[in-house]
Amino acid sequence: MVKDSQQAPAIPRARTQNDHGSSSLVTDKGTTTINNDVVSKIAGLSAREVDGVYDMGGGAARALGTVRGMVGADKNATQGVSVEVGERQAAVDLDLVVEYGTAIPDLAAAVRTNVISAIERMCGLEVTEVNIKIDDVHLPGQPKSDDTRQQEPRVQ
Repeated sequence: MVKDSQQAPAIPRARTQNDHGSSSLVTDKGTTTINNDVVSKIAGLSAREVDGVYDMGGGAARALGTVRGMVGADKNATQGVSVEVGERQAAVDLDLVVEYGTAIPDLAAAVRTNVISAIERMCGLEVTEVNIKIDDVHLPGQPKSDDTRQQEPRVQ
């Protein structure tokens, strides 16, 4: 079969689960470097996909996120995420706020699986560890931490 020389090159897709054994980031033709921010965003978004994760970040980070929301800025995808990225490996630390009633060991396992899968599939990096710290529990009926409703002024 002859390739059509006018055909555009195929766009590489994310790796499948079976591909993570061979890394193509370091080759004899060159090295692909993935910035920490890229891995942080992937980890943050994949952790938030898991049911039971209410928010991410410690108290100060969530407070800063609330202020950012009040001034119209987008929510930071890397809030509550810290990563170390090497040539072939990555390590991830996550700070989570969980929904009340969620089984924390089950949630941690699901988050860990989702984060590892996403990073290995999208980046081709081996994830050596995903450390999870539970910072808070969100109780039913509590206002959202990024709730920006204006309160009545106390004085006129």
